[in-house]
Amino acid sequence: MGEQFSVQVRDGQVRTKPSFLGAVIATVHYGDRLAVVQSKESWVEVALPGSKQGWIHLSALTEKEIILNPNAQQVSQAASSDELALAGKGFNKQVEEQFRKQNSQANFAGVDKMETFRVSQEEMAQFLKAGDLKPQGGAA
Repeated sequence: MGEQFSVQVRDGQVRTKPSFLGAVIATVHYGDRLAVVQSKESWVEVALPGSKQGWIHLSALTEKEIILNPNAQQVSQAASSDELALAGKGFNKQVEEQFRKQNSQANFAGVDKMETFRVSQEEMAQFLKAGDLKPQGGAA
């Protein structure tokens, strides 16, 4: 394919197959540039250093080049850390303000707390197996 993507999450997991149940073979970091080998549904196979290849979910990537040490002109165009955090949640500042106004009874502290929960690969696999669930979008 020859395309290049930037990692748009703090830490992205590269897996052995296009599935959240695939074993993690590498971790890539915010701003890393990855060369695309191929795409499959919502997964992208990328080239890694050392002639390795693996799969990462498309939601962790952006076509835009992320500049970590911008020059003065680029700084004036860059997003703030608050804007990046909101974008990671699928919001921008205006959308969040409007949502909060329309949903003043919502427990935003609870949402923030839920975002801190982490589930291991083993826990996820056990949950899916116990519920006889099949993951969508990629290999099982």
